[in-house]
Amino acid sequence: MNNTISLTLLHLAFCFTLVSFTPISALELHGTGANMVETTCQKTPFYNLCVSALKSDPRSSGADVAGLAQIGTDKLKAKATATLRQITALLKVAKDPELKMALRDCADYYNAIVKYDIPVAVEAVTKGDPKFGVEGATDAANEADACGRGFKNQPKFPIYASNKVVHDLSAVVASIVQLLL
Repeated sequence: MNNTISLTLLHLAFCFTLVSFTPISALELHGTGANMVETTCQKTPFYNLCVSALKSDPRSSGADVAGLAQIGTDKLKAKATATLRQITALLKVAKDPELKMALRDCADYYNAIVKYDIPVAVEAVTKGDPKFGVEGATDAANEADACGRGFKNQPKFPIYASNKVVHDLSAVVASIVQLLL
């Protein structure tokens, strides 16, 4: 139990280092369009994911940083919800008890992401309180990591790709929201 708490605290400290704390100029905060997407995404830990996620939404062409944060949280919610559905489907067919346990744990983590972490981030961005948005997105990244750690004794991690996208997109959203502080 103490090892788990210690690892969790260490992991949390590490995740906070992933969030870019690069200051953004006032001029950059007031732009919009494709250049705004690229400028904003340069301040995130996963530039390519950031650009592809944001540019895939037509709202990004006229969005400011707050709008990009909203788009990011929408994308994160969609991907986390899809991953939770994937976990639920795998649970129905899994035979191996260890795999079932890991999937059940992931379902719990993803329920927290979908029902708590993302709504906190969305509400924080919507209400102009970015501190809680950063915390919600960072918590989502931590939950995705915790899900992945549950598969360390498994020969394969059946939701590796989806889980990685949720983790990385959470870090991107946390970085974008951080720019609003």
